[in-house]
Amino acid sequence: MTQAFSIPLAALLTIAPFRGAGQEHAHQAAAGETLGTVHFETSCSAEAQPSFDRAMALLHSFEFGAAVAAFDATLQQDPSCAMTEWGIALSRWANPFAVGIRSAAQLQQGLAAVERGRAIGAKTARERAYIDAVANLYTNAERPQQARVEAYRDAMGEVSKRYPQDPEAKIFYALSLTAAEDLNDKTYASRLQALAILEPLFAQQPNHPGLAHYIIHSCDVPPLAPRALEAATRYARIAPSAPHALHMPSHTFTRLGLWQESIDANIASAEVARAQHTVSEELHATDYQMYAYLQTGQDAAARRLLQSLPDIVDRSRGKTVASAAPPSAGSYAASAIPARWALERGAWADAAKLEMRTSDLPYADALTAYARAVGAARSGDVAAARIGVAQLEALVKRQAALNETYWAGQIDIQRQTAAAWLAFAEGQPSKALAQMRAAADAEDRTEKAAVTPGPLAPAREQLGEMLLATNDAAGALKEFQATLLKEPNRFRTVYGAAKSAAASGDAAAAHRYYGDLLKICSRGDVPGRPELQEARAAMSKAQAERRSNTMRLVFVPFRLLATPQQLAVLVNCCALMSTSTGSSPAATAAGITISSRRSAPPRTSPTSNAT
Repeated sequence: MTQAFSIPLAALLTIAPFRGAGQEHAHQAAAGETLGTVHFETSCSAEAQPSFDRAMALLHSFEFGAAVAAFDATLQQDPSCAMTEWGIALSRWANPFAVGIRSAAQLQQGLAAVERGRAIGAKTARERAYIDAVANLYTNAERPQQARVEAYRDAMGEVSKRYPQDPEAKIFYALSLTAAEDLNDKTYASRLQALAILEPLFAQQPNHPGLAHYIIHSCDVPPLAPRALEAATRYARIAPSAPHALHMPSHTFTRLGLWQESIDANIASAEVARAQHTVSEELHATDYQMYAYLQTGQDAAARRLLQSLPDIVDRSRGKTVASAAPPSAGSYAASAIPARWALERGAWADAAKLEMRTSDLPYADALTAYARAVGAARSGDVAAARIGVAQLEALVKRQAALNETYWAGQIDIQRQTAAAWLAFAEGQPSKALAQMRAAADAEDRTEKAAVTPGPLAPAREQLGEMLLATNDAAGALKEFQATLLKEPNRFRTVYGAAKSAAASGDAAAAHRYYGDLLKICSRGDVPGRPELQEARAAMSKAQAERRSNTMRLVFVPFRLLATPQQLAVLVNCCALMSTSTGSSPAATAAGITISSRRSAPPRTSPTSNAT
């Protein structure tokens, strides 16, 4: 195994007081492998340290299967290195942002690693503190999982205080802060505390994969997303050999509505995941990719992804946790992708006919049940919609019985929106609007899980569509505008805003939103969806009206003074007013000079009072 080394000066100065003569390694165990630069000081042998650092780089990018193998390789080099078992224990917990109860088998694997580490015997108090901290995730398993997650967070906080010159302790404490945060906490206090730790360290260690990675996760909420843009644009270059490092920037791109960037990131991630046989990661990247394609009107590309789905699902059977996306994330994506394909395009009848999936994950099954219920209601099949709403009610109970309150709440929001469309289909608009508003308010009080780029259809966006259907265009516009604050550049939201503005008589706003939609879909199919054709027609009509107004402004006063020859020429070349830099020969012969140059605004100093 070959190793290449690099010692960034800023990183060296940052951690040199703690690690003495240690070195940082740019981890390239295999030819062309690039995982970033990590050094985690241990009491392991000098020969084993580079292998340990490579394992840490994999762990920081959530490549859990490869990390376990790398820690095992380190243990082979130095059987007395107890910290390898700490790394294995933390890897066995897998993605800390995966919202779900860990299985008994997973807990047993982690606990066994903790016990092996203690049996080997850590050689320093610091190393014992790390092992004791991770043990909180696995011991006393009868306690609620959230309590154990918080105990681990608090223990890592103590480690970071006890060893203030250890940057890795700070990094793992920051990660634990964000991972332990309640998704209903809209103060984002833990995320902000984590960022206060991570951002200064990232400035000092710009090639550290964990710092870029955890900044993105900490900012994976609408108000904080812009703070992660630098980390998002750099992470894929730091660790391009890690599929999750290629995917993770798309969390920020999705939050900011940067759809092509998200598409490109997930194409790259899916390719590397496929090559490394991390199929759940490939499915996860495919779901984010599908979402972005649909926002940009690239339906032909989205259809190709849909057609590739059965093959990916077949390859995922029997897989265990190997990367950031566990098998549950793969199951979620497999259900979400067909549902997105139908709902985002407004193909209600197709949504109603989706094949119902049954698994041990109620929140994944609920995606199909939800799409079927909404599709049935919006295509007028009231009986099927009632069945769909009943299925969602049963799924809420199944999820609650698993003590997973977050997912039970998410399914209940889906149930409320489906019930609202059912009431609307039954001719009860007032009841439907009240139910949809309640669902939108409930959704606003929570946050999406990292497993998904966004809800299948934001409840507030659907409230806008329902208001528009009841001819309350002004009310609809407000709901679409509120949705865009949380979900920028969403196709259906921007289109709904344009439609509502036009219906309420706000031509300027309608023009702006139709223009935004065409920009978002600059790579979209042509002629594409009816909404895009409508946007192009609206923009063409507005452009024609502007030209007509320009002609009237020039023609009416001119005809009082012009000769018949000049009038005829003016009619033919008036369009040059907006495009030409000079007059046509015909206009010149008729004595008409047309210039498109606009006079420059007067220059003013910052302190002038130009009127």
